[in-house]
Amino acid sequence: MSSRKTPAALRVMLVDDDAERLDLMQQAMDASGHRVVARLSSRDDMSLAVDRHRPDVILVDVDAPSRDTLESLGQVTRDRPRPIVLFASQTDPDTTRRAIRAGVSAYVVDGMSPARLKSVIEVAIARFDEHQALRREIENNKIRLADRCDVESAKAMLMQRRKLSESDAYELLRTIAMSRKLKIGDAARALLTVTELL
Repeated sequence: MSSRKTPAALRVMLVDDDAERLDLMQQAMDASGHRVVARLSSRDDMSLAVDRHRPDVILVDVDAPSRDTLESLGQVTRDRPRPIVLFASQTDPDTTRRAIRAGVSAYVVDGMSPARLKSVIEVAIARFDEHQALRREIENNKIRLADRCDVESAKAMLMQRRKLSESDAYELLRTIAMSRKLKIGDAARALLTVTELL
């Protein structure tokens, strides 16, 4: 979601158990130029609704977030990540921690205020984008670390079996990778796998 639409063009999914509050959120979204693509209660299947309506942002307004609501939001975050704003009338530190772990991008106590809605959504989107960038960076670092470990293991195996120096083992591994059009980490894993089978 890095090439995000401007805030005036957001597709919004609303979640609230109170029909009057849903209407208020709908009016606030309409007044802000956003398009409401779905209106749900907290008992509805949020994941299914996200798949069906593809919202850019999810707004949830509840008195106090229940365990089930937070679990549903967590599932959405795991499977279909997008910015989530949670408005609550009351909270406690444990609920706040669980909401953040569930992937809530902005947690606002004292309920939804139409006047603050635009800035809250912008903050949620910015926080979500930053969080996603950090997750990608962590995943890339894990891959690089795994590649490095596999390259070191493959070099050690080549040094032992072929009686090569470390630099010669690395050059051989690099040559194998280039000849097969593989990344060096993938070539190292393939070599280690073949060696295990022998």
